[in-house]
Amino acid sequence: MTETRDSEDPNEELQYHIEVGPEDVASSVLLPGNPERVEKVVEVWDDWEEKAYHREYRTATGRYRETPISVTSTGIGSPSAAIAVEELARVGTETFIRVGSCGAIQEGMDVGDLVITTGAVRQEGTSAEYVREDYPATADYEVVCALVAAAEELGYEYHTGLTMSADSFYAGQGRPGFEGFRAAGSEALIDALRAANVKNVEMEASSILTLANVYGLRAGAVCTVYANRVTGEFRTEGERRAAETASLAVHYLERMDEVKAEVGAERWHAGLSL
Repeated sequence: MTETRDSEDPNEELQYHIEVGPEDVASSVLLPGNPERVEKVVEVWDDWEEKAYHREYRTATGRYRETPISVTSTGIGSPSAAIAVEELARVGTETFIRVGSCGAIQEGMDVGDLVITTGAVRQEGTSAEYVREDYPATADYEVVCALVAAAEELGYEYHTGLTMSADSFYAGQGRPGFEGFRAAGSEALIDALRAANVKNVEMEASSILTLANVYGLRAGAVCTVYANRVTGEFRTEGERRAAETASLAVHYLERMDEVKAEVGAERWHAGLSL
């Protein structure tokens, strides 16, 4: 369902939930969850302008190192994140990077470190409504490469690997619910994921990656570690690191696309140079 602007071009479509049209967003969009985090993302940009704020969806567009870039908050969880991906894709977005926070579940991952997702365990129900459950939620390797390069340039500690995305912050991530309620299997969940070398848990990445793959678009995720479930340490810090890393990755991806076009390559590879 779309609406049109009364005050501007009547042919420009506004998406129903995010309330943006094709002229409002760049081809690459960062996806934090919290609308308040949009302000922390745009702090690292050259300039920016808010384009829309409807429900949990807050959108701003600007430039980072002269590269066009946008940010749209998605709210909490995969259902609302999938709506953002759907409607942004309809207005021309081709690259999505989740910028969020997470819980680390492996030793040696400190609060404030970054986790760059290479693939995700689909423990959320949204992506299953799009495609069979054994379909892999993989990050685009160009996005992974750009995020790694950005973290390296900025000097931020980072880890790469698999992420688990859940629908619940409590039972779905092995935490006790109200009055100590424990869902079946929740006490063993984190240990099982740790044994399978999963690096972190959060709530949106797998749906974003799945939808992007289904639609032939690029997506990735970088999250700041707020909690380490091994040590019990918890602090809300390092949001700017993920925002800056993702923004620089968008700049690198633009340059990678330019180099591919110059040499006639369809995909980025180690033989090409920025």
